[in-house]
Amino acid sequence: MWLTISIAGCAPPPPVPPAAVPVTAPGASRKFNFTPAQAKVQAENPPVTIAFPRFTDVAESVGIRHIYQNGASPKALMVESTGGGCGWLDYDRDGLIDLFLTQGGVPDATSLSANPPDALYRQSGDGRFVDVAALAGVDDRGYGQGVAAGDVDNDGFDDLFIANVGRCSFYLNQGDGTFRPADDWLVGKRNVWSSTVAWGDIDRDGDLDLYVCNYAKYDPHHPVPCRDRNGAPTICHPREVEPEADEFFLNSGDGRLVESSRALGLFGPGNKALGVVIADLPGDDWPDIFVANDTQANFLFVNEEGRHFKESAMILGGAFSATGESQANMGIAFGDFDGNGWMDLCITHFTGEGHTLYQNLGSQGLQDVTARTGLRQATLSKLGFGTVMSDFNLDGHMDLFFTNGHIDPKFADSEGYEMTPQLFSFDGSRWHDGSPAAGEFFQLKSVGRGVATADFDRDGDLDLCVVHQNTPTALLRNDSPLGHGLRVEVIGTVSNRNGYGARVHVHCGGKRMYNEVAGGTSYAATHERTLFFGLGDTTGPCRIEVRWPSGMTDTVELAGTDRLVTIREGQTDRSAPHEPN
Repeated sequence: MWLTISIAGCAPPPPVPPAAVPVTAPGASRKFNFTPAQAKVQAENPPVTIAFPRFTDVAESVGIRHIYQNGASPKALMVESTGGGCGWLDYDRDGLIDLFLTQGGVPDATSLSANPPDALYRQSGDGRFVDVAALAGVDDRGYGQGVAAGDVDNDGFDDLFIANVGRCSFYLNQGDGTFRPADDWLVGKRNVWSSTVAWGDIDRDGDLDLYVCNYAKYDPHHPVPCRDRNGAPTICHPREVEPEADEFFLNSGDGRLVESSRALGLFGPGNKALGVVIADLPGDDWPDIFVANDTQANFLFVNEEGRHFKESAMILGGAFSATGESQANMGIAFGDFDGNGWMDLCITHFTGEGHTLYQNLGSQGLQDVTARTGLRQATLSKLGFGTVMSDFNLDGHMDLFFTNGHIDPKFADSEGYEMTPQLFSFDGSRWHDGSPAAGEFFQLKSVGRGVATADFDRDGDLDLCVVHQNTPTALLRNDSPLGHGLRVEVIGTVSNRNGYGARVHVHCGGKRMYNEVAGGTSYAATHERTLFFGLGDTTGPCRIEVRWPSGMTDTVELAGTDRLVTIREGQTDRSAPHEPN
């Protein structure tokens, strides 16, 4: 159990040291088995100790019994392959985190009322969850994909945008445990196939804007005919359908979210979006937008001081892999894996492509380092969707989680349909597969889609919700022995209340760590917005610096680690304005 404080407090006794698994970091490749060179490399690269995280699926025991139904039928409708999503939020502000899960049903149902509803699992004081979607007024019956939770009106209560195939839904939180439909807020929304959604404050004016990933022009009631070599209906290849342009809704501040993608330059050729991140990638204090497009070049929209965006993926990297190929880009993990202060991206892909890791070099752009860091070969056989980068056991080594699963059951006897998830840990130079040590869940095959993180049991580590198609959703409780660490929650007062775009720097015992409250990430998901910093065996004193979108900086001094620190904008003893870079 961790200590929770507003600004500072006393550290608890040191945690139990984690069980370690020794891993030797490999050196450079050798030619002709040249023995002296081998000895030199071994001397320069001593064994690195990695303690892999461990998880236990507790969904059934805490009352979460959700199965995303994709409505698979002999028609092989393309939309069957992409749902569903998940999002964490404390919708009633009782201090306990709750879970929203989208639902599918029959994609071409003649009436939405025949489809099963989305679920809102409210957590009670005893740690159990109860579905209250109908009572709360969010039992949406559209064919669900992703969800985005964000406080669009800065009233302290998160609102919900539900991405569906066809009509999407927007719900305003009333603050009394209920929501009301507010589709009238969305000016210019088209009824198209939407997937992942992200909140962010792109003009830094203190209210949230909305990016909606759209996939393709595809109507389940009048589908594009796609057939296999035997003439039977099959899931369409992305190149067999026309792209559907994404949408961006600028918050006018008067109760309207106005579609403004063209006016702001947020469009590009071949748009088939499945993943999105809104974050400051080059470090100029303005949030940029990275979009993962399926079988097409990705987009990197560079923010030009909130007035316009310039699509720059071809120039700055991230459009294609290191081999110059467009990939089947799905979900996006976000984190600083190498500790250089720039937030990196890892994107999930189709079988035979491997999941791609882009190292962020700031103004020099993004560089594909997948093969160099040992990640390519280990992921070649997987088809991934949701993904998260974090230090799950707070040992100072970044981890990567992937949920995997094919898009078409016809591949069951070849590439595989249901697939095992994966968990990797980074030793400072290469990634190591810790899945065999991570728990029973990692030996089970499923068709994974959305992944979202939260500390649902408030024990100081990140847990995972993983949505599967046609089998139960998993709630992975983090049971890892923990190193030292800090959790940081930010609350904007001049900036948007959720703190989207706030950058947090932690200086502790000679270590410097960085993170940002980013919009989107993963796939079809919303995470709890608390930031986690793993410090391993490092203890205090520590300093936390928060750089807000408003231009304000808050600094907090701590005597020790292992605590939750809540920082409100402008309310620390060392609040000051900062000049954007």
